Amino acid sequence: MTTVSAGASGVVRRALPFLVAALVCVVAGGLLAAATAYVTTQKTAWATAYLVLVGGIAQAGLGAALSGLAQRPSVRLAWVVFVLFNAGNVGVLTGQLTGLVAMTLIGGVVLVAALVVVIVATRRGVPAHPVLVWGFRVLVVVLAVSIPTGLLLALFGR
Repeated sequence: MTTVSAGASGVVRRALPFLVAALVCVVAGGLLAAATAYVTTQKTAWATAYLVLVGGIAQAGLGAALSGLAQRPSVRLAWVVFVLFNAGNVGVLTGQLTGLVAMTLIGGVVLVAALVVVIVATRRGVPAHPVLVWGFRVLVVVLAVSIPTGLLLALFGR
């Protein structure tokens, strides 16, 4: 496993894919909102919020936490989380927009797997950043509650 130095360049290298993807999701959410402003459906409104909140804000937070708070972060670990998180998001978005509940469930499970990897990697967060550690824990709790809630709504809320 390749370990990157704990310096700023290592943190940026591990966080950059998350931050770029988060920016893309926020812009995509904004473009979707603009394109559907006069013909908004429940699905497009949901997809807009999902892209901005989960694909954008949550992803940026997870990437920053993984990069800056993990005890022995590596570029490989960052890429594993990045792929899992984005594959999960694609699954959830695709499943919800097409009505394929199984795809939504698979995407949700993959999101949870990404979250577990990040939790394990950051369970002993860098003590020099207690505010960041607590902010990250709040993000994890919000995601940990919202993912199963969303999956239950996908199963039974139709």
